[in-house]
Amino acid sequence: MDSVAALNRFVERVRAAPGFAGGDVGASVELQDGRRIFVFGDTLRSASFAGQRFVHNSMLVFGPGCGRVVLPRDHGALIPDRADHVGYWPMSIARIQGQGYDLVGVGVQRVRSGATGDPFSFEVLGPALATFVVPVGGTPRLVSVRDVGADDANTERPMWGAAAVVDSGWVYLYGTSRSPQARLQGFDLRVARTRPAQLADPRAWSYWDGRTWQPQAAAAAVLIGSRGGVSQTLSVFRQGRSWYVVSKKDEVLGSDLTIWTASSPTGPFVAAPAAASIPSDAVTGTLRYMPLAHPELLPIPGTVVVSYSENNTDLTVVQDDPRRYRPRFLRVALPPRR
Repeated sequence: MDSVAALNRFVERVRAAPGFAGGDVGASVELQDGRRIFVFGDTLRSASFAGQRFVHNSMLVFGPGCGRVVLPRDHGALIPDRADHVGYWPMSIARIQGQGYDLVGVGVQRVRSGATGDPFSFEVLGPALATFVVPVGGTPRLVSVRDVGADDANTERPMWGAAAVVDSGWVYLYGTSRSPQARLQGFDLRVARTRPAQLADPRAWSYWDGRTWQPQAAAAAVLIGSRGGVSQTLSVFRQGRSWYVVSKKDEVLGSDLTIWTASSPTGPFVAAPAAASIPSDAVTGTLRYMPLAHPELLPIPGTVVVSYSENNTDLTVVQDDPRRYRPRFLRVALPPRR
């Protein structure tokens, strides 16, 4: 898979491994051994799979000429549901390189499904952090899952870990939120940071208040506002001296894949004209959402490969053909910093 076109051919034509037929999100990170991990949200498995047919998360590992599903021993979700059936949806992924292994952190959100069985009926209860150890050439192993904060469906509380960046000895955790009155808009964006060794301890985090880093989460400043704002899950990354936010303005109801630029991880972030159009389609029920950047994937200077999730409002459509429930890829130009 040496081009964006080849990636999309793979997505559209490969039918399924038993453990993975379709899923959304598709955040990725490259390991020190050259392999690439992709993490997915709600995942469909094939009819022949010996285990749960639908799980809240999954992982694929791609190496030269080979893609494999990472399965836990019980063939359930890779990050297992809590005892009260609250599951975990991946949002972001980052790694810290060790001697002979990578420590991979996955920012996830806690989700409770609706009692009606409707896949679009759910409550998001807050963020969590899942940590994996990946030996060079070996299989990722889940070592911990830690919920951040008490369960609370209030969308005004930032969902920390919606994007994550490891840079210059810091882990930057971006959080998204919006008021209930702004449901037809996007999300606000804020940022926290911590040292890698303190990532699992929110008490050690600091928050950008618009002028300085300080310990009070409530004082975190809005970097991008909800009107024309970002998706609930997004990407942030640095190339050279520029920082980029990649998202879709105004979430599922919007159409503009947009890139914001800044000279630092705290902004100020300025939106460039739309890099691409990825509208949902009310006639066919096709949903296009959650664009994510993959800056290490097939790099070409001045551009970045972006994926976006595709789904359908009619669950039977993706059950009949799970290939319609997989991320698609495109390459977009990076705007100059403004």
